[in-house]
Amino acid sequence: MLLPPTVGRSAPTARAAGDRPVPRRRTRVLAVRESRWAAAALALFVLALPPYLLHAPAWTWAPLYAAVYATGGWGPGWAGLQALRNRTLDVDLLMVVAALGAAAVGQVLDGALLIVIFATSGALEAIATARTADSVRGLLDLAPATASRLADDGTEQTVPAGELAVGDTILVRPGERVGGDGRVLGGASEVDQATITGESLPVVKESGDEVFAGTVNGTGMLRVKVERDPADSVLARIVAMVEQASRTKAPTQLLVERIEQRYSLAMVAGTVALFAVPLLAGAVLRPTLLRAMTFMIVASPCAVVLATMPPLLAAIATAGRHGVLVKSALVMERLGQVDAVALDKTGTLTEGTPRVTDIHPLTGSGLTEDGLLTLAAAAEHPSEHPLARAIARAARTRGLRVPSAEDFVSIAGTGVTATVDGHAVTVGSPARLPGGRASHPAVVAAANEVEGPGRTAVVVALDGAPVGVLGMADRPRDGAPAAVAALTRVTGAAPVLVTGDNPAAAAHLAAELGIVDIRADLLPRDKVTVLAELRHAGRRVLMVGDGINDAPALAAAHTSVAMGRAGSDLALETADAVVVRDELATIPAVLALARQARHLVVQNLVVAAVFIVGLVAWDLAGTLPLPLGVAGHEGSTVLVGLNGLRLLSDSAWRRAR
Repeated sequence: MLLPPTVGRSAPTARAAGDRPVPRRRTRVLAVRESRWAAAALALFVLALPPYLLHAPAWTWAPLYAAVYATGGWGPGWAGLQALRNRTLDVDLLMVVAALGAAAVGQVLDGALLIVIFATSGALEAIATARTADSVRGLLDLAPATASRLADDGTEQTVPAGELAVGDTILVRPGERVGGDGRVLGGASEVDQATITGESLPVVKESGDEVFAGTVNGTGMLRVKVERDPADSVLARIVAMVEQASRTKAPTQLLVERIEQRYSLAMVAGTVALFAVPLLAGAVLRPTLLRAMTFMIVASPCAVVLATMPPLLAAIATAGRHGVLVKSALVMERLGQVDAVALDKTGTLTEGTPRVTDIHPLTGSGLTEDGLLTLAAAAEHPSEHPLARAIARAARTRGLRVPSAEDFVSIAGTGVTATVDGHAVTVGSPARLPGGRASHPAVVAAANEVEGPGRTAVVVALDGAPVGVLGMADRPRDGAPAAVAALTRVTGAAPVLVTGDNPAAAAHLAAELGIVDIRADLLPRDKVTVLAELRHAGRRVLMVGDGINDAPALAAAHTSVAMGRAGSDLALETADAVVVRDELATIPAVLALARQARHLVVQNLVVAAVFIVGLVAWDLAGTLPLPLGVAGHEGSTVLVGLNGLRLLSDSAWRRAR
């Protein structure tokens, strides 16, 4: 399990944008408690070995071996007893019992060797888990320890970054890290925000632009108004989500744990039978007990238990370092099963920053282009939809005075309604015209003219009567065609485009990206219906959307990914995974990574089963030496654990890309 993030850590020095998105932290080996106990047990074992082999008096080596049993076996033994109190049979306890059984019949060296190897394998697992946590917690190293807060009288105070509050104004000097998520009030500079958005080059930031905690300021000075609590910053939420993911279990792991309990009971029963039956038949005590203890060791399902979670957790950590937040091991396992992808259009395949290209007041409306745009901008001003922001931006560009709106209502996939200067203004899709399109031929003609080149038409109505049509255009994201092709290669099927936009605009974009299956002019509930059709056809569907109007579809899919828009709240809450950097290429990469994780799980289960079956057969058919059984059992456990953690490396992500 990933450990809680360390707080109060000093900030590292600023770095230039580079290939590695997150600084790597590496836990020192002896900083892990299990490794300290294992090292102590190993040292004591080495000290006791010479006098034991030289047949020195027992008082020279017996206390040392007793200390080996205590230091290496106390932790697992106590944990096993605690589990037993909860009516759970822990394999750790069985290992300790086997070691004590060996010692009871005079095999002190063999029992101590079992304790040392068992403690060492446990330490390796703990270190690997800590390294997994390091790869995610390293994100917190990006956050500065302090920030320069400006008081109301203009004086400057150096305060801990964690004490910043929403509304505070901070000063960010050249070369410093931004202390909190916020918006630039004054100044201009270039900011290296590769760790958040994935952009390889610094981005120019001016008044009104958003900045994120932990990003590196360039040569200018910025005044920033804090807009998020430090505990709710993008970086903090990334770490919290990945740590939460580490506390969940995949279905495969849950199945293994259910089987483990029954298997462990059967293994104990087999051990007792292997000991009792030969004794009743007149066998000698010592070799019979050793054989039974060896059976208990080699039949223990340690490697099987460890087969599932390390690959999935390693994949979650690696994806998190590269800007894809997978919320649980269940989600990572499901991502590896995806064989169909449904893609939203606006904000997903496109940049989500459309612009107004056409303004058509209807004849007889009495409105000019500026008047029509003013009405639309006033009604859309409270909305956060990309089309609404484009209309408001166009009005600002023309220098128009936009009146305030009242009684604002937004209906997902339909449009908005508001009261402007006492009049009801509606802005929405031509498909939602009262009475249908046929009853408004002038609107239909204007909309068709706009939609012909693949643009989106938006109808503006005043007091229920259409007064004009706006044309909107958006651009595909950089790398969108390559991402669509990669999704086709990974899943074996071409993606499906599901959008509320008009068929002409959808077809125009689909032709650019190489998408053939197009479902356009959909309301949010219609997208859910499309996904249900795909799932009923036996497809495991991944829905990719921007987390706003796509929320019902994101929830209805087999699994879902949201384009996070730097961690928007709705995206984080709705989707199973979030692409923080809004980079489409990471979606096929995380699908490939999830498939790698599933392959490693299968590999691990096969390796564990082969070792257990082989060692058990050897013990039952012949005489398996206890030290060799210990080495085979613990070696397979370590091998399985390390095999799963191969996905922690950056090369694993590069292969997935």
